[in-house]
Amino acid sequence: MTDGRPGNHCRGGRVVLHMTQDMVATLRPLLAAEASAEAYASGAEQSDLEQAVWLRLLERLDTDGPPVDPQGWLRRAVRSEARRSRRTARIERPYAADPADDCGAGPEQQAMTAARHRALHDAVRRLPGRCPSLLAALLSPKDLTYREIATALEIPVGTVRSRLWRARGRIRELLEADRASADAPRIQEEGDR
Repeated sequence: MTDGRPGNHCRGGRVVLHMTQDMVATLRPLLAAEASAEAYASGAEQSDLEQAVWLRLLERLDTDGPPVDPQGWLRRAVRSEARRSRRTARIERPYAADPADDCGAGPEQQAMTAARHRALHDAVRRLPGRCPSLLAALLSPKDLTYREIATALEIPVGTVRSRLWRARGRIRELLEADRASADAPRIQEEGDR
């Protein structure tokens, strides 16, 4: 049975919001001081200890009602949480190396990357004229300059950039055509259903 006020209801239907607000206002400075004193030795953050104690208080209010001696209960709760934090710190050890490499590609990602590389290399090989050798020179591990590329391919330096742009456009067209031809059977199958 409630008295119509909003709040947290304890067993028996008692509203404890007004008591909880008063308790929080009264206990906040004591909790901050106790948590600050215990945090360093326990290896926990002060705010983590405070949060754990507030949670314990809410759980207690929900099951057993308010403590008879709130200040004494709070001190014991802070020490208990600090001990729990110390035990956890002793038991838990960080990995020497992160076992789950989120940055590394899994088998599926590696297969997709390899397929994209194969498609790109196939498209480069199908380019007309000097485009394949131009792109090979550009992607050389020697990191050639435009002047060195032009000298190696015996073309004017001023045309290297424009030829690269044209080659890039042709690769894009080839890849889009390949993608469209690969999607055509799938689209036809879906249309037949």
